[in-house]
Amino acid sequence: MRFLALIIYCITFTPAFSEVDLVIRNGLVYDGSGEPPKLADIGIEKGRITSVAAKIPRGKMTLDVKGMAVAPGFIDVHTHAENILSQPKGENFLRMGVTTLVLGNCGSSKLNLADFFIQLSERGFSPNIASLIGHGTIRKQVMGGSIRRPPTAIELIQMQEYIEKGMRDGALGMSTGLIYLPGAFAKIEELIALSKTVSAHRGIYVSHMRSEGTNIFMSVNEVCLIASQAKLPAHISHLKLAGKPMWGKNAQLLNRLDEARKKGVRLTHDQYAYTASSTSLRQLLPDDVVAGGAAALARRMGDEAQRVKTFDWMKNRLLFRQRNNYSYVVIAYHKKDNRYNGLNVVEAARLRYGKDTLDHQISLIVEIEINGGASAVFHGMNEDDARAFLIHPYTMFASDSSVRILNKGIPHPRGYGNAARFLGHYTRDQKQLKLEEAVRKLTSLPARTFQLKGRGMLKAGYAADVVIFDPKEVRDNATFKRPHAYSTGFKYVIVNGRIVVENDRHNGAGPGQIIRHIR
Repeated sequence: MRFLALIIYCITFTPAFSEVDLVIRNGLVYDGSGEPPKLADIGIEKGRITSVAAKIPRGKMTLDVKGMAVAPGFIDVHTHAENILSQPKGENFLRMGVTTLVLGNCGSSKLNLADFFIQLSERGFSPNIASLIGHGTIRKQVMGGSIRRPPTAIELIQMQEYIEKGMRDGALGMSTGLIYLPGAFAKIEELIALSKTVSAHRGIYVSHMRSEGTNIFMSVNEVCLIASQAKLPAHISHLKLAGKPMWGKNAQLLNRLDEARKKGVRLTHDQYAYTASSTSLRQLLPDDVVAGGAAALARRMGDEAQRVKTFDWMKNRLLFRQRNNYSYVVIAYHKKDNRYNGLNVVEAARLRYGKDTLDHQISLIVEIEINGGASAVFHGMNEDDARAFLIHPYTMFASDSSVRILNKGIPHPRGYGNAARFLGHYTRDQKQLKLEEAVRKLTSLPARTFQLKGRGMLKAGYAADVVIFDPKEVRDNATFKRPHAYSTGFKYVIVNGRIVVENDRHNGAGPGQIIRHIR
């Protein structure tokens, strides 16, 4: 009787294994640390990972992913996805495994992040969203646009107040776009003063530097000085060597960055998986000529002396860049005349004027800018430099993309293929990286750098952002000629415990969360 009672007691009081919401079974787990993968199950409950173990008995739902790689959801730290409000699915990102987007880069952000976050929460959205606060946005708000002078003492205080509010609203840090207006007119003293406000909140300084070409070493020095003086970490956006005169200097540049780190500068950088950049066509024009907008540009080009001076400046820049014409610049999207979309500037000038001389090319660039401007793709980098940057341990992978609208314009393919291209082309096909290292650069490295706590790892207690893909099949399908093509090879993408992508298809779910910086 005593033996029977003991059996009954054990049966009654032995705790049952808790049934979780979802078990991902039999996957090859790349946990984000950079360590080699292991076969394991992953348990998910209420949007978080409960365990990563050799065997998890049961779940309300089970995904058997034998033969697949299982990794943390990818984090894209350099996006321009403020249009997530109108495109809440963020499909181009999610279908290449990206579950978290950092907005507000290159000095441009929403001015009032609190309001923006409220609008997003009311709308609902698929990927997680975090944001920086943009220096250019604030400078324009306080100083009224492209003003060459430094801010007054009162204006500087006002700018600091905007930074302070942005940080309290959850910004991860401050971004600058020092190659763009109005950031190009900001002196280093202004940037240090504003960065000190960011530092007080333990945020990060993120910079599209003043130069990615011949003055890049001076630009790196500026970033390092700001980081040192303001006592905060710094991050360089889309590291590159732009223009033929700079090709092949990757070792010099990386050595300069490593030297800064040895001196105590907390410095990281990101990169996209292509040898072409994309920005506004207006970047071909002098800053002082485009300052003030299209109307100001039209007035200046009506002055013959100013027009000749501008044309001469642009011709000299071409010679300096070792270019004979603007064939390396492809018009991505011009709303006024979509016939230009997908044509390089030489081809577009021929279409517009029947001639493609250099004067006609420059005339077209000016005309496009006066008529609303255009985005463009610039084929200006070297493949060997790109390979050198991607294997550096402090480089993470980011797209520099917005949420793409299917079949609108001829944009850069990075918006559809960036993460997949790193995994497929560079990691699997070219064997530039081990897969576990590529995953680290897409997950824990950006999470740690941008202080996205509880993300970027497959670890108990972390948010259940998970991407499940076939390493043999993952592929970027977007090209420069046909950029509107989603990546493939992604079996499942999970955001906060909910499946969003199934068999390379977005199911319409909107489980994304706002990620705010926590001081």
